[in-house]
Amino acid sequence: MARPTPHAVDQAIGAVWRIESAKIVAGVARLVRDIGLAEELAGDALVAALETWPACGIPDNPGAWLMRTAKNAALDHLRRDKVFREKCVQIGHDLEAQEAHVVPDFVDDLDAARNDVVHDDLLRLMFTACHPILPTEARVALTLKLLGGLSTQEIARAFLVPEPTVAQRIVRAKRSLGQARVPFELPPPEELGERLASVLEVVYLIFNEGYTATSGGDWMRMELQDEALRLGRMLAGLAPREPEAQGLVALMELQASRAAARVDAVGRPVLLLEQDRARWDGILIRRGLAALARAELLGEPGPYTLQAAIAACHARARTAEETDWARIASLYGALARVSPSPVVELNRAVAVGMAEGPAAGLALVDALASSGALERYQWLPSVRGDLLEKLGRHAEAAAEFRRAAGMAANARERALLEERARKNGA
Repeated sequence: MARPTPHAVDQAIGAVWRIESAKIVAGVARLVRDIGLAEELAGDALVAALETWPACGIPDNPGAWLMRTAKNAALDHLRRDKVFREKCVQIGHDLEAQEAHVVPDFVDDLDAARNDVVHDDLLRLMFTACHPILPTEARVALTLKLLGGLSTQEIARAFLVPEPTVAQRIVRAKRSLGQARVPFELPPPEELGERLASVLEVVYLIFNEGYTATSGGDWMRMELQDEALRLGRMLAGLAPREPEAQGLVALMELQASRAAARVDAVGRPVLLLEQDRARWDGILIRRGLAALARAELLGEPGPYTLQAAIAACHARARTAEETDWARIASLYGALARVSPSPVVELNRAVAVGMAEGPAAGLALVDALASSGALERYQWLPSVRGDLLEKLGRHAEAAAEFRRAAGMAANARERALLEERARKNGA
């Protein structure tokens, strides 16, 4: 059999790294209790693969090879550190005062190396990367880097920000975790709810940016949508008894099922009621409905489970006309009680407008507009324009669509709104 070319080996290493990097960083971090150091050691293992595999061939189990290489480097580091600590004790130094982090006992780490539990390691890494002490954008960047296996360049390109900005966020995040001495462990029971909410929020933020990009020239960023789905499925598998983890996966699967129908052949957005439902992904719909059923069995529905139930109403409707808008309006009412926000109220107004008529929906939107809560949110004038258009008030609708277009940072969204303004006589 011919030996693979260097290019083929590099491609294989890249594919293996994308799949295995989170497990490797997590496994090493449990040993060294330092995410930054764990990432460096995992990176050293990747370099070793790039140097060794082209000459020696790809191992039968490349993920295990990388994990073993990284852990051996971690254990070497801990041995050197143990010797250093002993020398410091001999000369009377107080190492604890010198160190910025607590080094674990070496014997315990050897035991841990022999009793690896990958699921727990990944959960620890996920909860640490999404720790509430970090700003939201830092949590997102660190999660994509450590758990998504994305490069700094890929993250920057996906969010349309300069690469140095992303790199700085990641460096600061790891420094903040180290300075705060955030332990690499699962949170105690009394903190689990808050910490899980932070993890779910990060995954959902990544998905939303992929589902409808806030800026740039594309309506969707599929690489982010796919990464969020992968992270969400991982989290749901690691925490199978957490209803909101299942609810979030259900929501993302159902939303992602529409991807092929959400843009036309040249990338222009296609609104939900105009989409060709034959192009919706039936496999994702079935997966989403199954995850929703699991979530509903586990306890009272939370925000993600309720949003998934709303998405399920669309998924189950064979045509736009069959959509159960009354149930959707009711679910938005329940969501407003569990997680009140002006955006939820705006979505409820849309559902009420579909269930009870545009005048009923417009009354709710006007109340929101008068409160000033969504003053710079482009979807408020967009929804208002849609309701005015249905009521035959075209000049007012055109003005609202123009106002929404002026707020839109995404080029595709702006073009859609400008087109709707023109159709109403602007």
